Amino acid sequence: MKNFKNKVAAITGAGSGIGQQLAVLLAKQGCHLSLSDVNEQGLAQTAELVKESHVRVTTQKLDVADRDAMKEWAADTVQNHGSVNMIFNNAGVALGSTVEGASYEELEWIVNINFWGVVYGTKEFLPLIKKSGEGHIINISSLFGLTAQPTQSAYNATKFAVRGFTESLRQELDMENCGVSALCVHPGGIRTNIANAAKMNDSIRSLGMHPEKSAESFNKLLRCPPEEAARQIIEAVQKDKRRLLIGNDAKAIDLMQRILPTGYQRVMAFATKLGNKSKKSA
Repeated sequence: MKNFKNKVAAITGAGSGIGQQLAVLLAKQGCHLSLSDVNEQGLAQTAELVKESHVRVTTQKLDVADRDAMKEWAADTVQNHGSVNMIFNNAGVALGSTVEGASYEELEWIVNINFWGVVYGTKEFLPLIKKSGEGHIINISSLFGLTAQPTQSAYNATKFAVRGFTESLRQELDMENCGVSALCVHPGGIRTNIANAAKMNDSIRSLGMHPEKSAESFNKLLRCPPEEAARQIIEAVQKDKRRLLIGNDAKAIDLMQRILPTGYQRVMAFATKLGNKSKKSA
């Protein structure tokens, strides 16, 4: 898709961060928007930001973990806009926990949003996008979908799953030559609210980490502005890229994994221990 004018894009997690900035940039290019988020206040703010672009905008409070709700939203998008060309499966959450300490309820929570939300968004919108004649599926993974980190086993699992799911989808779409493509996005540290909204449990104390301080430290690593991430994603769609790494951190992690496919694990564990010691001495 080289041109977004008069196309229709559906975006999950559109009430803040990357999702909100995707809406703003697409609207400036004349793209009509079907926006969803669990946060109605954030959705209203996004709708206000794109108002001057004079594109058609519909909003829907939506929990992406609810398959029936996703199905209904996809149908409503076509009913309200006439067609749909893109779905940005952007909504996501984070969990800090050891494998042993994570409850089944916490694991189900993050998997239902981060993985099943992407699956539902892809499966419900794909047939509708095919009917439009041209389009794109954009699924947001993470740099944590490239390598694993201590305390991020659940988040890693979901983002690795999104990567595998999307890469397989892309190959199938290539074989079908149906006018629809797919992109897997691996953002590094983007300045969004994900760290503040993350669930952190006390099990990470067994690794010498503190739940509150860990969230603060993670926030300091979020350096790339969401508008820059959105710009790169839109450009990657136009260039029909298969994968997009956003930020030098994501590129460095990807390179390290290529050079040290298993050895990087020792590097990560050592760096985490070293960081914990530095915090204690401070």
